[in-house]
Amino acid sequence: MFNDIGPLELVTLVVLAVLVFGPDKLPKVIQDVMRTVKKIREFSETAKQDIRSELGPEFKDFEFEDLNPKTFIRKQLDNDELGLKEIRNGFDIKKEMAEVTDAVHGRESDSSASSSSSSSSGGRIDMTKKPDDDGKDDRPVFDADAT
Repeated sequence: MFNDIGPLELVTLVVLAVLVFGPDKLPKVIQDVMRTVKKIREFSETAKQDIRSELGPEFKDFEFEDLNPKTFIRKQLDNDELGLKEIRNGFDIKKEMAEVTDAVHGRESDSSASSSSSSSSGGRIDMTKKPDDDGKDDRPVFDADAT
């Protein structure tokens, strides 16, 4: 519950509690806080049991932690009834980004070089191919000031 509290912070909280409540009242305050936490836990457990009993036997394996979207998604990905792992593994983001970068810079990548030979035979225009230089200056094809 308090995984992110370090030892220095814990000592600071204890010293602050002693200063605020005093050494005489501190044990009584700690007992009252622990009693309140115990009642809240009991109340939540009875509420969970009531909800499970009202939902019926088809929801007996229902966990309230599944209502958290991250937990739900993680559980569905582990289950993989929809074939999501196959879809996720079908996308190679690094490869696609490298192809886009090469296309923007006018270089030919390994996969675009093999695809350009097959696409050029189909009568299509290869947009990744750099145009031939006919002695023209290296001006961009667009006006950089206009963009």
